[in-house]
Amino acid sequence: MKKGVKSQLVVGSIIIIVLAILLWPSAPKPVTDIEVAKCIGEKSTLYVQLGCSHCIEQEEMFGDNFQYLNTIDCFYESEKCAEVTGTPMWKIGMRKISGVQTIEQLRALTNC
Repeated sequence: MKKGVKSQLVVGSIIIIVLAILLWPSAPKPVTDIEVAKCIGEKSTLYVQLGCSHCIEQEEMFGDNFQYLNTIDCFYESEKCAEVTGTPMWKIGMRKISGVQTIEQLRALTNC
């Protein structure tokens, strides 16, 4: 095989692989609607911390509706986080729930 043809095949293969990766259908990110986010925000407090990757993951689940949650950033408001042992942490009523929670779990816990 000639050198030019071989390099064209390599470049073509790379282009096909890149296109396949970019166009491969991905699972949609779970994003909640505004009413659910507002309801969860009214019935809970989410404790987060600057630089917390799991906190970012939790935020991404709500998308633009994250703004409706009642959040406390323990990096900036450490005086409000005396009982917080890790972030993210949800406080719903008297319950403290550690870790990333799905929207379905939060809806069940808050009756939203």
